[in-house]
Amino acid sequence: MGCDGGTIPKRHELVKGPKKVEKIDKNAELVARWYYCTLSQEKLKRPIVTCELGRLYKKEAVIEFLLDKSPDKPHADSAAHIKSIKNVIELNLSDNPAWTGDKGNTKGDTYDEQRAQFICPVVGLEMNGKHRFCALRQCGCVFSERALKEIKTDICHKCGEIFKDDDVIVLNGDKDEIEELRKKMEERRLRAKMEKKSKKAKPAERVAANDHTEEVAAGPSGTTNGSKTNTRDKISFVSSTESTAEPDSSEKAVQSSSSSSAPKRPFLIMDKKSEAYKSIFTSHNSAKRTKDQSSNWVTHTAYYF
Repeated sequence: MGCDGGTIPKRHELVKGPKKVEKIDKNAELVARWYYCTLSQEKLKRPIVTCELGRLYKKEAVIEFLLDKSPDKPHADSAAHIKSIKNVIELNLSDNPAWTGDKGNTKGDTYDEQRAQFICPVVGLEMNGKHRFCALRQCGCVFSERALKEIKTDICHKCGEIFKDDDVIVLNGDKDEIEELRKKMEERRLRAKMEKKSKKAKPAERVAANDHTEEVAAGPSGTTNGSKTNTRDKISFVSSTESTAEPDSSEKAVQSSSSSSAPKRPFLIMDKKSEAYKSIFTSHNSAKRTKDQSSNWVTHTAYYF
């Protein structure tokens, strides 16, 4: 069973030493982080978004992850902090004019330096992982860290929107930078929760304050500001005011006559009218007929008297 026929085994074949630590190719790691989506491991295509920790995703992959949050999904731990689409920022990237896309050399007979699809609009550095890039949380514009350091301002170089130092997110940073971004994210979310609670509590406090003021104004058993008022005194005061405000008997008669005649139609005083006006009505003498003018038979009409 082996070792026959003059074969001599060597030491590394008989003795197993410690396993060698596998070294990760830095170039391959940079390509995976800057050219591929963290969730779907597909090539990054617009629209591209970033989370509050600075990782790059395809927007379609994030939406699919939010719709189906199954733990069996691969690379689900990298997006566990994304609770809604509001937790990601759509990036406003600048295209690289030197990027040829899939039209470059595919034969492999010549060395083709890998070009980045996006660049910094201020300095012109390519976003290929060799240079540090940052994104602004307010507008989503992306710049190199060198541009932000050289041109110190609180206004975005691309869209002109105002930003703060806390709004700067380092894209694909190291572990320490990711921990700092995570602390800022947690503080920001706690602040937002406290603001929501305070907004909800304000209307309730206003209602309670209004009820309290009404109770103080009314007081228990008809008291106002701690001073009790007797109901009998109120009744006597009201009766005295009514007696002083009562009008005379003549005024009462005029008021009663006016009130009684107001809803009714007033009578026409015919004495003051002219004869031409009176001849319009059938009660005038010109409308009446004598016995000679009337016929033998009688009709009861509005014109017969």
